[in-house]
Amino acid sequence: MAKKTKNKRREYTKEDVKLLRGHSKARTPVARISRLMKRSEGSLRQKARVLGIGLGHQR
Repeated sequence: MAKKTKNKRREYTKEDVKLLRGHSKARTPVARISRLMKRSEGSLRQKARVLGIGLGHQR
């Protein structure tokens, strides 16, 4: 049997990136951003790393 994944992959839109940058500047906790954007903390951290912005304790 093939293993089912519980989440489908969603691409980041320009609006998502803009929102993530805003939250980074405002120093919003990653857990709160995760709930607002409906994405995992790991996904947000990886995208922030690719964009070269800081999130959470990585500042």
